[in-house]
Amino acid sequence: MQDPATGSDFIEQALNQPERPDQEAALRPPSFDDFTGQRKTVERLRVMVGAARDRGDPLNHILLSGPPGLGKTTLALILGHEMQTQVRITSGPVIDKPGDLAGLLTNLDEGDILFIDEIHRLPKSVEEYLYSAMEDFRIDIMIDQGPNARSVRLHVPRFTLVGATTRVGLLTAPLRSRFTLQTRLDYYPKDHLIKIVNRTCSLLDVEIDGAGSREIAGRARGTPRISNNLVNFVRDFAQQRADGRINKGIAAQALELLEIDDNGLDELDKRIINVIATKYNGGPVGISTIAVAVGEEQHTIEEVHEPFLIQEGYLQRTPQGRVLTPLAWSAIGLTSPSENQERLF
Repeated sequence: MQDPATGSDFIEQALNQPERPDQEAALRPPSFDDFTGQRKTVERLRVMVGAARDRGDPLNHILLSGPPGLGKTTLALILGHEMQTQVRITSGPVIDKPGDLAGLLTNLDEGDILFIDEIHRLPKSVEEYLYSAMEDFRIDIMIDQGPNARSVRLHVPRFTLVGATTRVGLLTAPLRSRFTLQTRLDYYPKDHLIKIVNRTCSLLDVEIDGAGSREIAGRARGTPRISNNLVNFVRDFAQQRADGRINKGIAAQALELLEIDDNGLDELDKRIINVIATKYNGGPVGISTIAVAVGEEQHTIEEVHEPFLIQEGYLQRTPQGRVLTPLAWSAIGLTSPSENQERLF
């Protein structure tokens, strides 16, 4: 069992759990104008919303993909606000039989948005019913079994399906092809995260200076959800250990308590790098071997840690396995074997 105060646990919880309900509505930007970053995706959605409103039609179906915590749910809620319609939120694992899907769809009103998070986890049997619902706005449900089996056709209102997935490659081709827009959200640059940190502090009525904002943004792994959770922790730290105001020093002390370094690397990130460096000479090594070596679930490493390490240039994924880059060696204070060999000559 890991220490609950470690940065790896904090970051995993921040990615997999949204803000508390009382804070969620306040921290989520309500409109495109308030949303920071993801310029290409926002422009594409603005075009679709403007055209749909001019025609008086519901939006076409939209697929949002990308790592967790980047704003997929927030964008779905903004679409509902811009279209002045309701957003019904559910997730793929919750819909485990066709009857559940039928209940959801028949309770929608004309133009409503159905947001399915982790849509790649929909059971195959449910997904096949979704095809006709997306294209023809009807579903055919089988009643009873054997000789008494019969098909009942249900007509559903014209709705918009907004799907969100962290693993777009797991979506089947037939489902993916039914989305008019498929757009990916990427990690946020530091300047965008600084704006998000400042906005969050303003909404939470927390006093923070520019250096404090930069310190938190620089360790937020390019993810708004993590930045918001870091702000909450740093605020608590400032209340208990300082005068309630956040500056660079206070932010750095709070984040060091979480074992998150200047580059956003947490305790488990460094353990992954250390294991590959010291036990496997920098790789290549398989992900399952890494998971066993660090005592963590393979899924957690693949979903939470590896994307950041690859994006930031610490890790390379090759056909033979994961390989450290020179940046990773320097991050743990070691020199790579290739650098040592160069020095010999």
